[in-house]
Amino acid sequence: MFTALHTRSIAAMAAAGTFLSSGVGWAQGIPATNGAAPAAPAPMAAPMAAPATAPMTAPAADALAAPLAAPDAAAGAAAGLDHMTAATAILPHDLSPWGMFMAASPVVQAVMIGLALASVATWTIFLAKSLELSKAKRKARASLAALEQARSLTQAAESIGFEKTPATAFLRAVIAEAHQSADAPSQDGLKERAASRLERIEAAEGRRMMRGTGILASIGSTAPFVGLFGTVWGIMVSFIGIAKSQTTNLAVVAPGIAEALLATAIGLVAAIPAVVIYNGFARSIGGYRAQLGDSSAAVLRLLSRDMDRRALPRAVSKAAE
Repeated sequence: MFTALHTRSIAAMAAAGTFLSSGVGWAQGIPATNGAAPAAPAPMAAPMAAPATAPMTAPAADALAAPLAAPDAAAGAAAGLDHMTAATAILPHDLSPWGMFMAASPVVQAVMIGLALASVATWTIFLAKSLELSKAKRKARASLAALEQARSLTQAAESIGFEKTPATAFLRAVIAEAHQSADAPSQDGLKERAASRLERIEAAEGRRMMRGTGILASIGSTAPFVGLFGTVWGIMVSFIGIAKSQTTNLAVVAPGIAEALLATAIGLVAAIPAVVIYNGFARSIGGYRAQLGDSSAAVLRLLSRDMDRRALPRAVSKAAE
């Protein structure tokens, strides 16, 4: 209604101005006509129609509504800026793995450090045991070749030499048993006694080579559960933060959940290589023990030959010392 009245007032004022302009023009035109009839005044419909048909309603409404809408828009923008500022203040600036580690709780940090040390131990055992196993298997192949070419225990001892290898230990054990059984009335049980010695040496060598792999088995079986403990603790801390802040904003929950998932990821990084490396070592050590079994069988064959030839060594040689 206010807009309609305002429009009518403007139209009336425009009509009055046109009428006055026409009257002034008519009054000024009387001397110029020298008594002639005055010219007909310009029609008033056109000047009056123009203000009536001009699009005055929409601009006027916008002009009146703008002052009212500006405060609401400003208030909304300010509220949105405050919300963004609060979210930025709550959310950590550094979400890298190191940043999440530094922002984690002490319990989660302890879990991550323990898992990192377990991963370092895994790779250290992998490097050390790989070198040891490779060297042992190379020596076992060379010793087995020497035993296969020898014709007697004495010749085998001379071929292998004094190097500390399982084959040398086999020869020492067999020669020592032959020396201890030299005064026996029968040599029927010599092979069984020698085989027993060789089995014990083979088992001891296998246990020595398996040393350290138990740590890999322990890491592979426990690391995922340790990481899961860190995950549970981090989620618990996140829920406590939600309860204290009395808000469900994701910016409050996200950091704790990210830290918890990081603990799980480190647990998997420590466990998966440990399991794979342990299985690889188990297969490789199994092959090494098979080589030891072949060397033991070769030594027993040499003992059997010497028994048939009645050429058993009667004294402990340098190889048995």
